[in-house]
Amino acid sequence: MLADLLLAWSDPRIKLEEVGTKGGFEGQKSKRNTAILLFLVGVNAFVYIHLLGYLPFGEPEFVDGLKATVKWTAGILFAILFGFVARFGVPAFRERIWPHLKRRPLGLTVLAVLGILYGSALFAPFIAPYAPSTANLTKTYHPPTKVLWKDGGFQVQRYYLADPLRAEYAPLEGETMPLRFFAKGPSYKLFGLIPMERRLFQLDTSGLPEEEAALERVYLLGSDTTGRCVFTRLLHGAQVSLSIGLVGITITMVIGFLVGGLSGYYGGRIDFVSMRAVEFLMAIPGLYLLLALRSALAPYFEAAEMYFVIIVILSVIGWAGTARIIRGMSLSIRSRAYVLAAESMGQPSVKILVKHLLPNLTSYLLVAATLSIPGYILGEAALSFLGLGIQEPAASWGLMLKQAQEDMKVLVLNFWWLLSPGFAIFVTVIAFNLLGDVLRDIVDPKMKTR
Repeated sequence: MLADLLLAWSDPRIKLEEVGTKGGFEGQKSKRNTAILLFLVGVNAFVYIHLLGYLPFGEPEFVDGLKATVKWTAGILFAILFGFVARFGVPAFRERIWPHLKRRPLGLTVLAVLGILYGSALFAPFIAPYAPSTANLTKTYHPPTKVLWKDGGFQVQRYYLADPLRAEYAPLEGETMPLRFFAKGPSYKLFGLIPMERRLFQLDTSGLPEEEAALERVYLLGSDTTGRCVFTRLLHGAQVSLSIGLVGITITMVIGFLVGGLSGYYGGRIDFVSMRAVEFLMAIPGLYLLLALRSALAPYFEAAEMYFVIIVILSVIGWAGTARIIRGMSLSIRSRAYVLAAESMGQPSVKILVKHLLPNLTSYLLVAATLSIPGYILGEAALSFLGLGIQEPAASWGLMLKQAQEDMKVLVLNFWWLLSPGFAIFVTVIAFNLLGDVLRDIVDPKMKTR
């Protein structure tokens, strides 16, 4: 409530509802409003504290219904946002942002980096030489293999295990294997739909005995504790870690716009009830709520289903702040001349919201989404690192870091390649933050960083 007063004071276009005005609260009803507020706080406290303990998570029918609800809700919200982006986001980006962005080298560089990251994640099954779960216990903690140019083509250096106790490998002098591009390998489905056998590169072991050929691998980023290719798992883990940010911010922005936009435009009781619920949710420590929700659902979801659960949990925690900001912007926009003119012409509220309110919020939503995506990536990484996120046999950057942290050999014997997911998270977060700063400078030049 203090934030409402400060918001009205900082922007003269925002006026608090006066006594006796339409949609406002009369002075003699203050006691009733206080009672309503206390009642809402009590109801929310009861729901968040006791609901998880009484829901029948152990019953298969309830769990199946919860899974279906999560999937359908996420799909509906994603479809809504896709329509908003196609109708308002793309034109706003093309007309307001792209002409300025293409003249900024930093912005183009960051876009190129993010394009490489998401492109690699999208085509991970084609780029990766193996499946993410393919293990080789004879080559655990294998260092990155050297790729040489020899005899007019790329050759991969062969190694042998020199010290089994310290997992030290030494190169076999003069022994290499050719690297073939666009060669046939283990079958997979591109985008989960198209069956394929061709991969970007494969190791040619045709000149080796069958037993040796079955054990040879090309490890561009080394192998882990079970001999799985870190490069392969890094690419497949990017599919989870990077997509969680996009899908999570999708749900957050849709809920935030609906709650914040409606409460800011209509005001009155709708605004009062919505903002009190938002404030209560924001008052709960996000980390503890995240851990509580995830722990309550831990035993009842498979690895693929947990992907959707993590997205929903992160979105539930993140939408309140977005709704609060959008509500403040809506309070300012609703008093502008073109909105008042549309109301005087008798246009329906839905048309005003879609035609006048949403386009003016598009630039902010683009910037806010860009700056918020790293939070979702870090949230998934934190959950997986704590053992509450993506589980084996799936791969994610947080899960790979957890596996590296559990093995002290990574630090004692300097298996640095097992920490490559941390570098990937660092690059992704920095890229999104830099892109968000560039977009913010374009949208609001007064906030330009020096």
